[in-house]
Amino acid sequence: MTDLEGITKKLLKKKTSDHIIIERLVQEYETFKDLPKDKLTSLASAILKESQNSMVSIDTDSILKKILQIPKSNVTMGEGGVGCRGRGDFFVHELLTKISETKVHPFIPPSSLDDTGAVKWHEEEGQEPIIILSKMEGMHSRLSDFPFLAGFHVTRAALRDIYVKGGIPISIMVDVHLADDGDIGKLFDFQAGIAAVAELSDVPITAGSTLRIGGDMVIGERLTGGIAGIGIMKYPFFRKNIQISDDILMIEGAGGGTIATTALYSNNPEYLMETININFLKASKCLLNSPDICKSIHSMSDITNGGLRGDLYEISNEANCGFQIDLQKVKDLVNPKILELLERTDVDYLGVSLDSLIIFCDPKISSDVINLLENEGIKIGKIGQVIDEKEIFFESQSKKKKVLPRFRESAYTEIKKVVDLQQLDEDQIKLKIQLSFQESIEKRNKVVKFIQDSNF
Repeated sequence: MTDLEGITKKLLKKKTSDHIIIERLVQEYETFKDLPKDKLTSLASAILKESQNSMVSIDTDSILKKILQIPKSNVTMGEGGVGCRGRGDFFVHELLTKISETKVHPFIPPSSLDDTGAVKWHEEEGQEPIIILSKMEGMHSRLSDFPFLAGFHVTRAALRDIYVKGGIPISIMVDVHLADDGDIGKLFDFQAGIAAVAELSDVPITAGSTLRIGGDMVIGERLTGGIAGIGIMKYPFFRKNIQISDDILMIEGAGGGTIATTALYSNNPEYLMETININFLKASKCLLNSPDICKSIHSMSDITNGGLRGDLYEISNEANCGFQIDLQKVKDLVNPKILELLERTDVDYLGVSLDSLIIFCDPKISSDVINLLENEGIKIGKIGQVIDEKEIFFESQSKKKKVLPRFRESAYTEIKKVVDLQQLDEDQIKLKIQLSFQESIEKRNKVVKFIQDSNF
């Protein structure tokens, strides 16, 4: 995929002459468009004209100038580790949640850094409120060429996050963007993957949006998008409910989009079939249909963001507790074929999404949970304990070490391994991002005040 507007503006900032820019754009067009040279030149000229028009600066210090100017951090997404499910990602998302804060406070706010939010809905005064769960999940960016897999895994992930909050999913919504040269068959394939999970989980698809990436300004075949899910809370499986001495149980994980990507881009496609299942959804539904057990389940989560290492770090901050984990028991609950794939590709299984369900519960019911799920054909075991000390300890062969998340998740493709070799000043990156965040807060407040004062 080629961002023609991005290329043009970069070259304009370098004072590149118009005819050289047009020549460059024509070269880019020729990769994807089988059109006569004069037609390509006309398209390139239009891109140049629109880009120049949008780069006109506003001299006076006005609200319009404030709206149009980006509070730049001069740190790129890649440098900041955003989307890479490590310390960098957590840091930026924490700042995003602060920008999201308004005078209306949701029941589960973004600041909880949980994967699912919630609001209370009072149908009538005096009645028990309904707690409505909401979830937005983006597809794995590297599955653009495999739309069915992208749709299947992103939908399953969205439903997972509703289930782990003690909710019953009731609606799936689709947002998909395909670049200008993408075959429309990609849309159907993506939707088919979504619909497969909807069919298997008995959750309907209710709405959607379909757009081109960048309209006419972006060429190529790239697909991206996401799934929104809505659910009704049945049990309050909040992280803050985790108690000291709780048992930590885990079901076998075979991964989702990340593991499928690892298999495909390491030329091991046969492994990705291990990811095509709904075991997580099956286990969650089974638990939610067991009220006596759910009374003693304090919280549930899925192993996704930065793997077990990253998820426990996030949960620890929210629940104000620590964890002691037996690594051998964790390893025993990684699907054997997927573990073989990860070892073959030199990927740390503790820092990558395994799509396992983890359950924090009263030790008195651990055996009941294990028996219930084993009777459903789901492999499950106890992997650790909640501790009073706010630290995370991994035990292996009688050795215990304290664990923190890395700046990025485990590098599970060749390009990620190359990127990980770059030496970055994390403190300097965070400082630059923080300054950009402060500017964004000020911008939001000024625009809100302008609209309020104008009585729009």
